[in-house]
Amino acid sequence: MPDLLLELRSEEIPARMQRKAAGDLKKLVTDALVEAGLSYEGAREYWTPRRLTLDIRGLTARSADIREERKGPRTDANEKAIEGFLRGAGLSSISEAQVQSDPKKGDFYVAIISKPGRSAEDIVAAVMPDIVRNFPWPKSMRWGKASARPGSLRWVRPLQSIVCTFGTEHEETVVIPFEIDGIVASNVTYGHRFHAPEAITVKRFDDYVSSLEKAKVILDAERRKDIILHDARDVAFANGLELVEDEGLLEEVSGLVEWPQVLMGSFEEDYLSIPSEIIRLTIKTNQKCFVTRPQAGETLSNRFILISNIQATDGGKEIIHGNGKVVRARLSDALHFWKRDQGDLPDLEMLEASAAKFGLDLNKPLDQRMAKLDALGVTFHAKLGSQGERVTRIRALAADLAKITGADAALVDRAVVLAKADLRTEAVGEFPELQGVMGRKYASLQGENASVATAIEDHYKPQGPSDRVPEDKVAITVALADKLDTLVGFWAIDEKPTGSKDPYALRRAALGVVRILLERGVRLPLLTATGDADLLAFFHDRLKVYLRDLGARHDLIDAVLTPETDDLLMIARRVEALTAFITSEDGKNLLAGTKRATQLLAAEEKKGTVVADSVSEALLKLDAERDLFAAVKAASAEASDAIAKEDFRSAMAALSKLRAPVDRFFEDVLVNDEDAAIRANRLALLRLIRAATGTVADFSKIAG
Repeated sequence: MPDLLLELRSEEIPARMQRKAAGDLKKLVTDALVEAGLSYEGAREYWTPRRLTLDIRGLTARSADIREERKGPRTDANEKAIEGFLRGAGLSSISEAQVQSDPKKGDFYVAIISKPGRSAEDIVAAVMPDIVRNFPWPKSMRWGKASARPGSLRWVRPLQSIVCTFGTEHEETVVIPFEIDGIVASNVTYGHRFHAPEAITVKRFDDYVSSLEKAKVILDAERRKDIILHDARDVAFANGLELVEDEGLLEEVSGLVEWPQVLMGSFEEDYLSIPSEIIRLTIKTNQKCFVTRPQAGETLSNRFILISNIQATDGGKEIIHGNGKVVRARLSDALHFWKRDQGDLPDLEMLEASAAKFGLDLNKPLDQRMAKLDALGVTFHAKLGSQGERVTRIRALAADLAKITGADAALVDRAVVLAKADLRTEAVGEFPELQGVMGRKYASLQGENASVATAIEDHYKPQGPSDRVPEDKVAITVALADKLDTLVGFWAIDEKPTGSKDPYALRRAALGVVRILLERGVRLPLLTATGDADLLAFFHDRLKVYLRDLGARHDLIDAVLTPETDDLLMIARRVEALTAFITSEDGKNLLAGTKRATQLLAAEEKKGTVVADSVSEALLKLDAERDLFAAVKAASAEASDAIAKEDFRSAMAALSKLRAPVDRFFEDVLVNDEDAAIRANRLALLRLIRAATGTVADFSKIAG
């Protein structure tokens, strides 16, 4: 079966757009081909800074013929109905239709519509122009003289050529020459902009890849990443260093080069007095370079790794020199920020009111910047006030939470009032992703308690499912207060996540609360803390996601989770105990017996059958029901004692003792006795079973 090779070559595509664009191209093209009646065996997308490529294997050469019968109106229908039928069926005259008879409905018209299949070449030529013209770039542009015309082609960067070849592995390929704004698809592409700018004629994917590689272009982005990573590691190792790896930066630089060349530059060691985080971000953000550190070391070295797109004749000396000049200039700025943040602000007398409000010491740089944050009235959200007002709210909430977490109240208060101070530092102004990190460093420099410094950094955590959770009690308290204030505030102004939209990262904040409570063993009644049942339901949703990601069954979560349950830690512990119990032999058997009891009881309750208010021992006529009554009373008492001690495994073990008497009850006892009093009494006994097991979980929601 034939294969299709497609390449769209342009000026440099922004690195952040390449992977998604290649995926979009694959989906748009394959969807269009399938919709047109073609099938294919496999498709894979590729991308470089200057090209999007699609390799489709095993494409059918032609779409199938289609024969469709379209039923029309009765033969005695009015003229307008018949005219509408003709238009819809594409017939010029009613004589082109057939007449069919129905014993009940009479004679009616039928149009036989035959559509001959089309060649794959025709289909590709038909669908590609629209795909290119309507490609979903986040941003696009027009260029050249044609840009003056309305409706001219838009592309992320000027589109220069298109390759479109089609054919089997052992036969000559053909070009599918569709045209878009004067660019005609051909079998000609071009290699590396500087090393091999000459035209290259290609036939099919395999020779296309090998021809590009000879022309200094590595098509596969994953291979470019692998080359960059391993060469960077080797260069660092050869200089007695190790690479500080960065997956995001690796993805980006692989999208900046078609022929990666790894080089090493350096800067003056004096700049190593700047915190490593600032050095790394400065070099990464401004020059897209990797940093290194001594082998088995924690601090950085003064060597950096850069990735060039040119195999220079001088071994890269000029490239290294040019990058080094820029890196040194940026580090000089960073050093300036670092030193200025440790100095006094010029307008301290204007900050005295804010300092008094928060108990700040204006002799300390970080305190000055918190006072400045408040004095300027920096907005947190238009409907939720300023950052200073927010800190005041968090301060009150954290004071209450400290009683639950057992954190030192004075340290919690100090951490809260300094937690947002680094938002007014120049380092964070330049690199917002360092908020918290810089606050911790500046807090340590001015002699703050270690727990306070830690809390300033960690109160933002965890920021995702893989981020670490605070450990220090002060940090735990401030992190909870910060996230709860965010959630309560946005719920109060009705700014809740909708669908995939969550502009304020409220799902992440709620998951952060869930992870802190569960992973640090914090007992916090969320309904009391937030005062919002709807917000509690939102926490329940995040809890379900978290527990399912850990492997918990959804039915077991539902079995222990009720709308009013606001102790998430207890929910998690119940799910854990229930999971262990329900997979045991006793658990499986008890589940079967219990479900039989609860289903029978529910069916009778639905019918309105009388159920006694309590079990009368005098009406227990058979040994099996007397034994079950005794067993339920004993198991209930034992389970209740265990639950009071939050020992859910023991509670399950107590309930498992019901297995044998429940089985025997259903073997020996007819619940729906003819005597109404006995029947009501036996149903009351079943209700006791439901109540006993319900103290641990709603067994009716458990599958199996």
